[in-house]
Amino acid sequence: MRTEHDSIGIVSLPDNVYYGVQSERAKQNFPMTGQTMNPYMIESLTVIKKAAAIANQKAGELKPEIASAIIRACDEILSGKLRDQFIVDPIQGGAGTSANMNANEVIANRACEILGGKKGDGRVHPNDHVNMAQSTNDVFPTAGKLTAIRLIDNLMASLDGLIRAFEKKAEENATVLKLGRTQLQDAVPRYRGQEFKAHANALRRCQNRVLRSRNELFDLNLGATAIGTSINASEGYLNCVVDILADLIGQPVKMADNLVDATQNADSFAAVSSAIKNCALVMSKIANDMRLLSSGPCGGIEELQLPARQPGSSIMPGKINPVIPEVVTQAAFLVAGNDVTISMAVEAGQLELNAFEPVIFFCLFQSLEVLTHAADTFRQRCVEGIFVDVDHCRDLLMKSTVIATALCPDFGYEKATNIVKIAQKEHKTVLEVAEKELSIPREQLEEIVNGCLRERDS
Repeated sequence: MRTEHDSIGIVSLPDNVYYGVQSERAKQNFPMTGQTMNPYMIESLTVIKKAAAIANQKAGELKPEIASAIIRACDEILSGKLRDQFIVDPIQGGAGTSANMNANEVIANRACEILGGKKGDGRVHPNDHVNMAQSTNDVFPTAGKLTAIRLIDNLMASLDGLIRAFEKKAEENATVLKLGRTQLQDAVPRYRGQEFKAHANALRRCQNRVLRSRNELFDLNLGATAIGTSINASEGYLNCVVDILADLIGQPVKMADNLVDATQNADSFAAVSSAIKNCALVMSKIANDMRLLSSGPCGGIEELQLPARQPGSSIMPGKINPVIPEVVTQAAFLVAGNDVTISMAVEAGQLELNAFEPVIFFCLFQSLEVLTHAADTFRQRCVEGIFVDVDHCRDLLMKSTVIATALCPDFGYEKATNIVKIAQKEHKTVLEVAEKELSIPREQLEEIVNGCLRERDS
């Protein structure tokens, strides 16, 4: 065992752990989720500490040997080592101080060893050296933004795959006639391919919306220190730290124009969350359409057959449920709920700092990861394996009275209405009645229907 102290007192720690007294206190104080920090958040905190060490050495504020030890410790963590030493819960009091100090302590203790000393011997101090020219108040939100950027990139890749899957289905079913519906009632004819293409377009629009909100995350308050006044940060550090960070992560991040504003306000996270929520809603709407159109197999619509992924009942033999659309919709519910939490937390920040960024990040990161998994699952386990029952689609259309709408331009609304009434009364199809009432061959009528459905590509 070893002992470490802070302003409150002394804490005993196992000698083999790299975290310190403040991390241990946080572990005891905040048993909120039973989880630890997102791996990308650990990497983001670490790369910020590396950039700060480089900047402080460049500014002449940090001795080269100490900076070198800090940088080497950071590189070890970035390579995957010491991840189990980040022990604090994602939801914590203190505006992220515990997360920041967890990183400071692990890096400092490993740097002490690198310099030939022991953990906690003070050769490299978590506050004086690793946290030099920084505050939790600029490190933590910067780390949150870097993490969100990476998770958004993952989501974009998954949405790309889902969009391509729908586009492929659109091409495969470009000429498949089917019944269009409004308010769950028969409406007008359409092509099945148009439906799939609409799904792809909606998801592409969601992508663009998320990317627009992502642009706000590139403005960082790193260098703001406590409240945006850059207290305790040297001019040399301020002049280079964000540029160094940008080079390390390969992203076009920059220092915010107004560091006070960037430290007080977390509305950029609300913007991202809103865009993610909208994407989740669109994905859920599509999933619910799949559930409706695949309903059956005998008492429903059954235009689509979804891949059978697992037995659907413990009591009903042979029952198969639309489990993938169901799980996608549940993911959307979670994202929508997280957006409410994020909105409340963004509003609740008082004066110079938002103390509720831990829960903002927890919910935002969860939403991004869940929606990414939902997009991948939707594509791999459902969309790519959808079978369109072409004959059944056409049969439902031809039995419906809605194709009379296609006759209106050529024969007028009144005559088309009369044909519908006769068809309903005599239990015949519209084309059967129209063929008789209009004295026009069936083939010509079908060509009229097909002609009004030509897809117009934008």
